[in-house]
Amino acid sequence: MSQFELVLFSIIILLSGLVIIPLFARYQKLLIYISFSLTALSSVLAAAGGALAVANNFNQSVTIPIGLPDLPVHLRLDPLSGFFLTVIGLLSFFVSIYSIGYIKAFVGKRSVTHLVIFYCLFLIGMFSVVLSDDAFSFLISWEVMAASSYFLVMFEDERTENRRAAFLYLVVAHIGAIAILLSFGIMAGAATDFKGFSGYTFDAMRQTEFSVGWATAAFLLAFFGFAAKAGVIPFHVWLPEAHPVAPSNVSALMSGVMLKTAIYGIIRVTFDLIGDFPWWWGAVVLMFGLITALMGILYAIMQQDIKRLLAYSSVENIGVILIGIGLAMIFASFEMPLLSALALTAALYHTLNHAMFKGLLFMGAGAVLHATNERNMEKMGGLIHKMPWTAVLFLIGCVSISALPPFNGFASEWLTFQAFLLSPSLPSPLLNLLIPLGATLVALTVALAAACFVKAFGITFLGHWRGGHNPSPPFDSPLAKGGYRGVKGGKGGLEVDWFMRSAMILTAVSCLVLGVVPTLIINWIDILPEQLIGSRIAASAGEFGWLWLTPIAHERASYSAPIVLIIVLAVVLLAYILLHIRKAAVHRAPLWDCGFEKITNRMQYNAASFSMPIRRIFGFLFSIREDVRAVYPTGNPLFPKRLHYHLKVRDRFWGLLYKPVADASIWISRKVGKLQQGRIQMYLIYSFITIIVLLLFLR
Repeated sequence: MSQFELVLFSIIILLSGLVIIPLFARYQKLLIYISFSLTALSSVLAAAGGALAVANNFNQSVTIPIGLPDLPVHLRLDPLSGFFLTVIGLLSFFVSIYSIGYIKAFVGKRSVTHLVIFYCLFLIGMFSVVLSDDAFSFLISWEVMAASSYFLVMFEDERTENRRAAFLYLVVAHIGAIAILLSFGIMAGAATDFKGFSGYTFDAMRQTEFSVGWATAAFLLAFFGFAAKAGVIPFHVWLPEAHPVAPSNVSALMSGVMLKTAIYGIIRVTFDLIGDFPWWWGAVVLMFGLITALMGILYAIMQQDIKRLLAYSSVENIGVILIGIGLAMIFASFEMPLLSALALTAALYHTLNHAMFKGLLFMGAGAVLHATNERNMEKMGGLIHKMPWTAVLFLIGCVSISALPPFNGFASEWLTFQAFLLSPSLPSPLLNLLIPLGATLVALTVALAAACFVKAFGITFLGHWRGGHNPSPPFDSPLAKGGYRGVKGGKGGLEVDWFMRSAMILTAVSCLVLGVVPTLIINWIDILPEQLIGSRIAASAGEFGWLWLTPIAHERASYSAPIVLIIVLAVVLLAYILLHIRKAAVHRAPLWDCGFEKITNRMQYNAASFSMPIRRIFGFLFSIREDVRAVYPTGNPLFPKRLHYHLKVRDRFWGLLYKPVADASIWISRKVGKLQQGRIQMYLIYSFITIIVLLLFLR
């Protein structure tokens, strides 16, 4: 079976699942096992087909005579689509296993049939987007992906926040889709001199030499259309609303791989369909990437909702990927293919890495939500004792996303820094001045990301239980020792089942493998920059074998992840031996109470206090409202009984860009609504006036 047949077979499995699912609607648990087993099988086949297509430089196109007359569907599997199929399929495989355990919690509370149906459609849409080889099938697949994810976000539709988030997501997605449609329309029209429809295929666009004006218009429309789907600032407002309210398995897919379809679109249009571009296009992408990366992580640090924090973190990582793409475009426009290949490889590598560690983090957050029914980190704490597996796996995700060696986040971000450090080779003095400034912003972003995930892990899993029902139980009380939801067990009392754990373990292992053998991953990816740019870095990156990564030359920079891993393991082993070989080496003492006699869990560091120093520095970028209200006992106005602190951090972009549009839309709707009088006479008058106006204009 060829690579293309593997991928097509995976889509056929999903389509057959849509037929089988209604037959098991009455047997919800059996439906969950069957449907997610099918999606797992389909995903692993798609990932295998995509990985083989990249490894073997496979390139095949097919035409399927379906669709509108004279507009058949064109599909193409090449290394670029194969790479993104691998990313989508690999994470979808892990998430499908996870979903078996996660979705069972809904059985008996609501039907999961439509969730399973739209989950299959969601995967079909994402697979089809990266396989499409014409504008018509691409946009149809794009709409299937957007519509199915809309219904997945709306799964718990009794909640107002879910309906609001889903509507906002659908509006932004369709605004982006209109921009993409216009971009394809320009390229298709230019391909045939605006005299026919045959230019709608990507092959026709590839063979066309666009004028600078048409190419620029097509690029800007495509970039902003795909940026809306990717959550690039200022088009990001839907993302922190939709991801937190969706089921956590859906959040993992939306953040981990759905956003990457937009990255695929940017690369496909820019490097493949247009091909030749001026340097300032790359500067635009780089600028948006830098703003998105820095603002995204700042917004993430301010959050108290763990899933909203992860959603804003996805904004940051999309910015990091765009930085690599922007640098690749700048280097390519100045005919520096080796450096362009380095930057594009860093962007693609980070695309794969982000899918893995963000999928792992959302699955970990879903495990916490599954066990505690809580997303607010202020009401968590001490979960490492109740969920040790989840805590360790979530920590691996935190270390990976914080770009700490030897995990995968470090490898791709280190390659991005190498591309920045080589920017003095550019012949433009302006870029040589601005790009190092961008490097400092990326360094700041990485440092803030580490702080953000120290907060996420520490507040959620360390310390003591803060509790949501009893605001201040003593640390040694039975309530504090018992845990959540009335669970009174000891260690591991809240741990999730083995379906969820095994999926997180596989994803965590992927994060480690992708970080330890970067030379092998780069050697696999390397065909992409060779085809899109005309150069590759595998020869220099693997000059000293798989043990050392030397991106351009070993004299400039080198990194050995396996050696770092060995050193880390040796230090951990040595510390364990020194602390546990003698029983007296570890001393336990009462918690230091800072002079208070009755310390409670409310005195712990919480999420708001953790982010306070950063909020003081960067507060001007946000709309912040802090309220402190004192409650005094009766007859004693001098000494307050308690203080109530309320913090609200708002996104300035919502108030500046989106709220005025929303308010104007509501105002217009209310005015137009007054036309509905509910009387037949008024409607007859409207019809009569309309006919008169039409007769005047058509005369």
